[in-house]
Amino acid sequence: MGSRPTIQMVAERAGVSRGTVDRVINGRAYVSEAVRRRVLDVMRELRYMPVHMTQAAALGMLPQGEPCTLGVLMPDWGGYFLREIEAGIEQARQRLRDYGVRVLVEHCETELPEECVEKLDALRAQGAAGIALCAKNHALIEGRVDALTQEGIPVVTFNSDLPHSARVCFIGQDVIGSGRVAGELMAKCVPQGARVLAAVGNLEFDGHKKRLDGFLERMTECGFDARSIEVIQTHNDYTLSCRRVAEALERTPDLAGVYMANHSVTGCAEAIRAAGRRGTIRVISHDVTDGTRRLLAEGAVDFTIAQDLRYQGRRPLELLFGKLCKNESPQEEIERLSLQIVCSQNL
Repeated sequence: MGSRPTIQMVAERAGVSRGTVDRVINGRAYVSEAVRRRVLDVMRELRYMPVHMTQAAALGMLPQGEPCTLGVLMPDWGGYFLREIEAGIEQARQRLRDYGVRVLVEHCETELPEECVEKLDALRAQGAAGIALCAKNHALIEGRVDALTQEGIPVVTFNSDLPHSARVCFIGQDVIGSGRVAGELMAKCVPQGARVLAAVGNLEFDGHKKRLDGFLERMTECGFDARSIEVIQTHNDYTLSCRRVAEALERTPDLAGVYMANHSVTGCAEAIRAAGRRGTIRVISHDVTDGTRRLLAEGAVDFTIAQDLRYQGRRPLELLFGKLCKNESPQEEIERLSLQIVCSQNL
C-alpha cells in the first residue's frame, strides 16, 4: 500500500503490454476500440492519472467544472514529521497542478482546539473545497468538521484520526497495531514483570492514545501487570521529554525498558544516557527520523516502527481531488499503511 499506480500496473491488470497502454494514453493508432476501453476502465479502477492535462482531456478523464482549491491543516509539529508530510504535499501539488488544483497549507502554532477551528475557518475563507486535517481528538474540532461536511466541504484526516466526526476517511498507520508491535518487541526484550516506562506525546491525539492502547494491550497479553508500566506525556518537546524521563529513572531505578511513543525520541534517549543507563534499558520507538537513525546506529534505540509519512501527506489530497473533481468516493473509510520494524541492521 502507498505506491502510486503506474503504467506497468495498468498493463498487467488490463492484460496488455506497456506499449499498448502508452499508445492509448497518447492517442496513437493500432489499438482496437475494445482494448482501448479495457485500458481506460483499468486506469479509472486503479485511479491512474496521465501526467499531462492534455492527455487526460483527450481520454475524457479531465474533471469537469472550475479548478478547485484544496487545504491542508498541520498540527504544531516540526522536524522530521513536518518535513516528510510537506514532501508528500508537494508531490500531490505537482501531480495535480496540471488539473488546475491549488493547494493551501495552514500550520497550527499551539495545541489549542480553538486555534485549529480558526485555521479550518481560514482555509474555508480562502476557498478550500476540501481539507486534509491532522489534529487532536477534541469535540470542538469534531464539531467543526461536521459543520464543514454539512456545507459540502469534505475532510480527510491523516496520521491522527477524528473517528467520531463526519470526516470522509482516515489515512494513516494502524496505530493500535503499531502499538501492539511495540508491545510484542518490548515483551521479548525485557523479563516478564519488569518495570517499563511509556513516554507518549499527547494523549489527546487519537494516534498517540491508540498507539499506547495497543502497547498496553499486548504487554498485558504477554503477562505484564499494567501497574508495572508508568505512562508519561511529553508533548513532543525535547526539554520536557528529557526532564520527565530523567525523573522517571530516578523514581524507578530498576526500570528495564522505555517505549518512546512520542516525537522527541532524542530527548528521552539523552535522559537515559545522562543517567548512565544506555545499554541497560531496552528502547522501542516509532518513525525513522535523522535522530532515530543515529540512535539506532549507536545502540541507544533497539527498534523503531516505521510509517510512510509522505504518503500521508499526498494521499488525502488525491482522495479529495477524486471526490470533488471526479465524483469518486474513497473505497475505504480507513486506509491503513503497512508496518515495518527497523533496527540498526536494516536502516
